[in-house]
Amino acid sequence: CLTSSNKPVLTLFTKKPCPLCDEAKEVLQPYQRRFILQEVDITLPENSAWNDKYKYDIPVFHLNGKFLMKHRVDIEKFEDQLTKLELQN
Repeated sequence: CLTSSNKPVLTLFTKKPCPLCDEAKEVLQPYQRRFILQEVDITLPENSAWNDKYKYDIPVFHLNGKFLMKHRVDIEKFEDQLTKLELQN
């Protein structure tokens, strides 16, 4: 059993409303015990750099700070990267 501090962090770059983000979160639901979801609202002033970078691409996902995927969840890629991180712990 992994402690929460060892769980990979999946960062979701999003804004309200974002139907694609909601859809992506639903797809990731079965995996939620294996990672910590961190949402970053790119419309907030402190996130303007992310807004400049991703405003036309959300949802965008980073896993442990590294770019993973955008627009839609690539479940195979996600599972592969998640498993690799779990094996490192």
